[in-house]
Amino acid sequence: MNSYALGLDNGGTVTKAALFDLKGNEIAVASRQTPVLAPRPGYAERDMDDLWRSNCECIQEVLQKSSVDPACIVGLAVTGHGKGLYAWGKDNRPAYKGIVSTDNRAWQYPEKWKKEGTADRLYPRLCQKLIPSQQAALLAWLKDNLPEVYKNIRYAFPVKDYIRFRLTEEACFEATDISGSGLMNVRDARFDRDLLEALGIGEAFDMLAPLCYSADLCGKVTKEAAQRTGLLEGTPVAGGMFDIDACAIAMDITSPEQLCTITGTWSINEFISKAPILGTQIAMNSLYAIPGYYLLEECSATSAGNLDWFIENCMGSANSNPEADLGPGATGKNAGKKPYDEINRMVSEVDPAACDVYYLPFLYGSNVHPLAKGSFVGLTSYHTTAHMARAVYEGVVYSAKTHIDRLLSARSAPKAIRMAGGAVNSQVWVQMFADVLGIPIETVRGVKELGAMGCAMAATVAAGVYSDYMEAAKAMVRVNDPVEPDWDKNRIYKEKYSKFCAVRDALDSVWDRFMV
Repeated sequence: MNSYALGLDNGGTVTKAALFDLKGNEIAVASRQTPVLAPRPGYAERDMDDLWRSNCECIQEVLQKSSVDPACIVGLAVTGHGKGLYAWGKDNRPAYKGIVSTDNRAWQYPEKWKKEGTADRLYPRLCQKLIPSQQAALLAWLKDNLPEVYKNIRYAFPVKDYIRFRLTEEACFEATDISGSGLMNVRDARFDRDLLEALGIGEAFDMLAPLCYSADLCGKVTKEAAQRTGLLEGTPVAGGMFDIDACAIAMDITSPEQLCTITGTWSINEFISKAPILGTQIAMNSLYAIPGYYLLEECSATSAGNLDWFIENCMGSANSNPEADLGPGATGKNAGKKPYDEINRMVSEVDPAACDVYYLPFLYGSNVHPLAKGSFVGLTSYHTTAHMARAVYEGVVYSAKTHIDRLLSARSAPKAIRMAGGAVNSQVWVQMFADVLGIPIETVRGVKELGAMGCAMAATVAAGVYSDYMEAAKAMVRVNDPVEPDWDKNRIYKEKYSKFCAVRDALDSVWDRFMV
């Protein structure tokens, strides 16, 4: 009888469940849109009960599609977007709406902590720069703006720890996620009350659950959860991990020499190290899914999610054409129905040397000014939708290059960069990444849901099927041949990237005026 592992992936806009066999073959996938609410500018929320319901429905559908006996599932684990806040109340129900990682309401708190010197004082322990979407900033915002909500919080969960709690009724904070929250002493891998007091949220120490690790057994499916999902009561549940760790594990990032980039709503760029690297341009150190390693991360919400908006608002007939190719790997509300063939054709037909339109991919956040906005610069009556599409593709790659250059300021360049996320479904975009970065790009073969697969791998390790992630990767991960850079285009993109940076930096004084 064959055995299987289940992964749940709770992204910023879509919830997915995927079932894998023990060789890494993707057996069945189900997804549900999880609507994001924006009651005010800068807010991004969703209903926590609806999110739990979506997870249950996805599991049910995967079991139905696969016809796999639930008794054959060795275990499951959950991944999800990092940052954000899914607060569980002392009254045993959600304390507030779930807050998504693209929420920017708390932008003033990291600015304040930076100006008053708190961020610098805490940096040797935090090992990361504080940002608005972390639990630390969001809890500070709740304390000041919704004190009754703040007082009622029992657990300040990341999204995947919340879903695991609903599956098992056991609360714990898994290390990869909580170490990116601003609530943890990352250097020593523990919680410090005085660190939280320095941020003005000392009470949050009591909102923290025991620490666990990604492949730890962290409970079993309860009777109620079994009834709602179709899983067997008692099915083992592993700790799971932050989605950027899950994708990295599913790409076999198990060595410090490697580097990967993930293109979803967020541009995630990372490598692993035996120790945190401080005092460099690198923004984030967190604990990696493999015990004993730190994850060095450069990220911002400046990636392929920008294409969703462009297709929805600027593609016109291409977006509404029912005959258009509706490629996989989409993010947001266009998930599963994107006209990739059409937009790839448009981008490839515009010579990069002749396209002098620049796009700042800051619709959901920025890697420069905290209030920077998405912008096209250089448009004239000559330009077409194709020029704008190319500018979007290039802008996303340039933003990733900004992050990767910061990572490479602290290490040597890798032989190749492993790439995942929506952009890998576009050969045009993958080639552009290779050309702009001047480094070969590798992708993983045969798996679309890398985040869910990373969790499935955690479940196999927790269940004792494989001894560790290295053994699991050897059995389950297959890597495609690299896409090599076009060096003539690399020279063109070097000049264009310098212009992109000049445009981006020149607008800082404009964004300053948004603070007034």
